[in-house]
Amino acid sequence: MWEQMFVNTDRGEFEIFVSGNGEPLCVTHLYSEFNERGNYFADMFLDAFRVYLVNLKEAGNSSKVVKKEELSMQETVRDLEAIREALGIKEWSFAGNSTGGMLGLVYGINHSHSLKRLLVGGATATYDYMNHEDSIYCRLNPKNERLKEIFSILKSNETTQEKRKQVAREWTAMSLYDPSRFDEYFSKPSSGRVVQKRLDYYSFEELPDYDIRDQLSEISTSTFVFCGKHDSQCPLIFSQEIQQLVPNSILYVFDKSSHFPFLEEKEEFTKMVDHFKTRV
Repeated sequence: MWEQMFVNTDRGEFEIFVSGNGEPLCVTHLYSEFNERGNYFADMFLDAFRVYLVNLKEAGNSSKVVKKEELSMQETVRDLEAIREALGIKEWSFAGNSTGGMLGLVYGINHSHSLKRLLVGGATATYDYMNHEDSIYCRLNPKNERLKEIFSILKSNETTQEKRKQVAREWTAMSLYDPSRFDEYFSKPSSGRVVQKRLDYYSFEELPDYDIRDQLSEISTSTFVFCGKHDSQCPLIFSQEIQQLVPNSILYVFDKSSHFPFLEEKEEFTKMVDHFKTRV
């Protein structure tokens, strides 16, 4: 179980869950809510880092927003900086998967001086992934129609908890290299519930104009980029692009993974974390 703590900043109060030993590492996701059960991704760093798993505004017991713009990636990294300062941490590392990785890129662009290391996975620096046929979010992808149906079911107030759990599982299975191993991967209790308000802001307000490729050269932090070779959300080509644009970055490709290599290839992922810990 993770230790719950609250951090008061001049930008609001934030609920954080802490575990592990070592150098400080911030982990979060743009639209997920965490609790004392931790998170599958964050758990992978506990042997190497003191992990701070952050509930962003509108998530868990953290502060609510006054203006919707507070949900943006730019404002969110300012929140993370306020949390770091309130904790008295001079410099920490950051790790994020999917939109957590996208947030990490924005963090690195704006505050590299605060980051000792940066790890981003299954991410993209541009909206273009939504138009790539290998992404389930592209209308040309064979799974896209069903995915739209799943989103409608999840957003409906009439959907039962049982049905919600069923379609959420189906959505996750679309992002596994071997869906038959779902129960094996997700047997351990964890957290990471979707915060709909944050997801909606990302989808409708921020994503349509999202393109930070021209800014990636501003990241001076030691950066690791990772991706599953068969990533069905943000195809590998977008991680390759990030690695090419971020100076002195390293790319790890997991050959038997889709969007969750930290579950699909745990042993190889642990090796990457060990390398990440030692490289400055």
